[in-house]
Amino acid sequence: MRWIAVLFLLLPSLAQANDWDALSEPGAIAIMRHALALGTGDPASLTIGDCSTQRNLDERGRAQARTIGDGFRERGSTFDTVLSSQWCRTRETADLLDLGPVMEALPINSFFRDFSTRDQQTAETLELIAETDGRLMLVTHQVNISALTGKSTRS
Repeated sequence: MRWIAVLFLLLPSLAQANDWDALSEPGAIAIMRHALALGTGDPASLTIGDCSTQRNLDERGRAQARTIGDGFRERGSTFDTVLSSQWCRTRETADLLDLGPVMEALPINSFFRDFSTRDQQTAETLELIAETDGRLMLVTHQVNISALTGKSTRS
């Protein structure tokens, strides 16, 4: 049975030692909200696969993702699979972390604009976690993290 180790990181240096130790536990996974993307939500015209219709990382967000990835690698933490939502800001964060092969996963797409899918997506995410072998990281959205863990986080 897998359990979730949630790291609430602004920068890797702010994490407590036991946060990093939790990742070495069998079955632990890491969940991260996308890096800094100014604003809230997305335009009504959001189209999956068209970054021009979405809220995206800015240069600070890109630097933040690289720094977080560096922090993981400095501690010897990489992942067999990094799952990302299909939003451009999560995919770019996952790619810039450079912690393992990135695959998009529909269940961790944001449901910020339609909370009616919350329970179904959360159940599908838990199934996906249970079915995925090896060291796993999710790069997703605040609403998804809150649904999975009962806790909130910032970019």
